Amino acid sequence: MIEIELDGKKVEVTEGSMIMHAADKAGTYIPHFCYHKKLSIAANCRMCLVDVEKAPKPMPACATPVTQGMIVRTKSEKAIKAQKSVMEFLLINHPLDCPICDQGGECQLQDLAVGYGGSSSRYEEEKRVVAVKDVGPLISMQEMSRCIHCTRCVRFGQEVAGVMELGMSHRGEHAEIETFVGQSVDSELSGNMIDICPVGALTSKPFRYSARTWELSRRKSVSPHDSTGANLIVQVKNNKVMRVVPLENEEVNECWIADRDRFSYEALNGDDRLSSPMLKQGGQWKTVDWQTALEYVANGLKQIKSDHGAASIGTLVSPHSTLEELYLAGQLMRGLGSENIDYRLRNAEFPAAEGVRYLGTSIASLSQLQRVLVVGSNLRKDHPLFALRIRQAARTGCAVNAINSEAYDWAMPIANSLVASASSWAQALADVAAAVSAEKGVTAPAAGHANEAAASIAKSLLGGERKAILLGNAAAHHGKASSLLALANWIGAQTGASVGYLTEAANTVGAQLVNALPRNGGMDAGKMLAGGLKAVILLNNEPVFDAAGGAAMGKAVGQSQMVVTLSPFKANLAFSDVILPIAPFTETPGTFVNAEGRVQSFHAVVKPFGEARPAWKVLRVIANLLDVPGFSFESTKDVLDEMSGVFSDEGSRAQVSLMNNETGTPIDMAPVPGEPVVASIYQLDGIVRRAASLQLTADARVAGIMPLTQEVLA
Repeated sequence: MIEIELDGKKVEVTEGSMIMHAADKAGTYIPHFCYHKKLSIAANCRMCLVDVEKAPKPMPACATPVTQGMIVRTKSEKAIKAQKSVMEFLLINHPLDCPICDQGGECQLQDLAVGYGGSSSRYEEEKRVVAVKDVGPLISMQEMSRCIHCTRCVRFGQEVAGVMELGMSHRGEHAEIETFVGQSVDSELSGNMIDICPVGALTSKPFRYSARTWELSRRKSVSPHDSTGANLIVQVKNNKVMRVVPLENEEVNECWIADRDRFSYEALNGDDRLSSPMLKQGGQWKTVDWQTALEYVANGLKQIKSDHGAASIGTLVSPHSTLEELYLAGQLMRGLGSENIDYRLRNAEFPAAEGVRYLGTSIASLSQLQRVLVVGSNLRKDHPLFALRIRQAARTGCAVNAINSEAYDWAMPIANSLVASASSWAQALADVAAAVSAEKGVTAPAAGHANEAAASIAKSLLGGERKAILLGNAAAHHGKASSLLALANWIGAQTGASVGYLTEAANTVGAQLVNALPRNGGMDAGKMLAGGLKAVILLNNEPVFDAAGGAAMGKAVGQSQMVVTLSPFKANLAFSDVILPIAPFTETPGTFVNAEGRVQSFHAVVKPFGEARPAWKVLRVIANLLDVPGFSFESTKDVLDEMSGVFSDEGSRAQVSLMNNETGTPIDMAPVPGEPVVASIYQLDGIVRRAASLQLTADARVAGIMPLTQEVLA
């Protein structure tokens, strides 16, 4: 440790730290623009000049290493004069457009200009003007004349997103931040550039000119999309979600969020929202009141149970639903005498529930890995924030290995890539296991051939200390998912690697914890989707888009005597008999359990849209009408209390144990025809599918998914 004196106070920092780090530790603010704690040091704005004793001139705090006994003054006349001089230069070309700038009210330049800017400018020449640039549907670069060339956006692309989509061209006053050859900004993390821009040069295109920052209420929430469980600040005006930005949580999402977390809110205010219950009568949809709709559902379920038995009724739930909704859906089915409930709509294999398939390690530990093997995942698109963590590890020497059906661009160096068709992934893992067994002199769990690619992966996993084997969405949905897990567990045990699933949705782990799965001979999702039921309840999902069989599944479900859809949107119009409007994550309290088993509860941030109601309340009323006991809950807290056995004593981490080969699962090496069904990045759930700006991105166009329109659904 090195001790320095900062504004008269003694501060101890590690060797190699900069003055800025010492100031952060001491709680002393030094004005800055280009410095960001998550990015490399550029030292090009010079706003952080400070007075260092014995130095001939002011020094940049972000780029000056501390030395033993250094004396630094951040508020001396010399420092203040230097900072004011820098501010004068920064404002030379800056347009005087604060009244119309979206950054107004939360602009770092505006804030610092109050303290360090002059009351008048000595500059009389014309201000420079930078040409307007169109870089896609998410980021606006309409006012790049405001840019102060801090290069935060450039460094973010290089160091965090892994793709240098923006760069600086030309020199001096002609310098510009731009894409090259007219390209668009297509990173799945691009929206973070808006957050880190200290001026109004990069702004949100969907949010542009819709509200001023001081008009917005800020409320905490959790992302309902992938399994990261990213913490969010949802900004609200007039009971309407206007913007979503990250809430910093170093253990989960650091200070970043993926674009689908940031921009999916557009769907919440879209034309496809369902405002009132609807019944199909004579082939026509009619709006009805809640009492009529709920009685129709209850009477229909009673009649079908009476005629065909409880086993003819089933519920397909979305793993993007809250823990409370999933639990009550299961309790409703079991209260009726049915075990037909499942969340695994995209799976091809349905093993008996034993343990919980989760990440197997903490999210934060992904940044510290030295070796990792990812099986069956387009990591960068399926899990952008997990990819970010592993990219950080790769920058410090982690060897990244992959087994996939094609070589994806993960925007990070890949040490070894084994490309094989999905049908032969079990054989590929068996080959890696054979290579490990040859190195260690143990018996392999299955017949394999230690070819060159497999041997390279095995050698990589046998090295290093911190390592993980991660099974992706395609591996989870695979027809031989249990065999892949058994082989991965064997390799993990021999190499000392943790083994886990990246897990697809916000509550995939939560759905397992509350047993939203068939037990005691109940039908799994595959059987229910094939048309094996007389009555189907669809909670927050659309089989046409969310099930492995796609449109065929919609037709099969439609053969049921009664189909009840609970959705925030006008969903499943083609085959439903009744649609009940439920509240999305912004309009209901609830709980998600992320991939590492972290339990995160959140409150509603706005009132429900129209006549929509929280799904847990709808399920409670249906249960009451059906005389199912144990449904007297008054709040989501009551539901959580009912599930007290699910959580550990501290209540912050679920009790999760990864399913492993000790369960006696046989390893089946027979090839499985066809590719596993995996949702593309902007087709993951109903909210993302209806976010207009996300559907205009390059990723959405490349996916080639049938557009979500009422013509398609009707």
